[in-house]
Amino acid sequence: MDMQLKGKRALVTGSSSGIGAEIARMLAAEGVKVVVHGREPGRTQAVATEIETAGGQAAMALGDLTTDEGATAVIDAAQRAFGGIDILVNNVGGSASVAHPTWFEAPLEEWAENYRHNTLAAVRLIQAFVPGMRERRWGRVIQISSRNAISPHAQFGAYGAAKAALNNLTLSLSKALAGTGVTSNGVMPGLIYTPQLDSWFVEVAQKHAGTSDPKAGQAHVLKNIVHQTVDRLGQPKDIAAAVCYLASPLSDFMTGTTFRIDGGATPTV
Repeated sequence: MDMQLKGKRALVTGSSSGIGAEIARMLAAEGVKVVVHGREPGRTQAVATEIETAGGQAAMALGDLTTDEGATAVIDAAQRAFGGIDILVNNVGGSASVAHPTWFEAPLEEWAENYRHNTLAAVRLIQAFVPGMRERRWGRVIQISSRNAISPHAQFGAYGAAKAALNNLTLSLSKALAGTGVTSNGVMPGLIYTPQLDSWFVEVAQKHAGTSDPKAGQAHVLKNIVHQTVDRLGQPKDIAAAVCYLASPLSDFMTGTTFRIDGGATPTV
């Protein structure tokens, strides 16, 4: 299927690895000019080089989106790269929480840091790029949320609350953009495999299966922790494919919606 994306310009935050990198690669394969963002130059350049080697167009934007200075650097680099941004994918985020014995022991600063990292970083970029999209009468804003936004874990309450705010933002923004040709949607991933999970899988395997094989840890997690109805781990490409659709002109009739892509792990209607 032709996603009708050739020539569009995208910024994918947090795209130097993991889900973000796969989103950048898949958008580039559809003909999108992609700005790859990260904080570490080597990893960011590696993704941009991979895209260019495959025949795509890519540029780099470096900076910490939780700071004014870092966000300004990213915004300026992204604007210069291709003369503007048509598609903004707010993927940067993640948990700034650690597991606590009880919900009540998480300090207030942990709640604030999760909000800065997952929600305010998105707001900074929306305020920077969406006015241009509105003037051009076309654009896409896509937030990468989490199933924790609607089915949070007690020990990571701050992270789930920050992602819930991102879902709320996605809907309110869609209403603010009514009739402009710019849509606002999101994706809530479940457990998605990246190499960073291997150390956890090894710990789980050692504790529950008497082995250090990460595959044994994966099997235990699927059966006893995430309770999916799909019997495999999610992959970054599962999220990237949804993002490509939301970025496409084919999704013109969809706004204010957040997809849940979690292998059936969230028991809700």
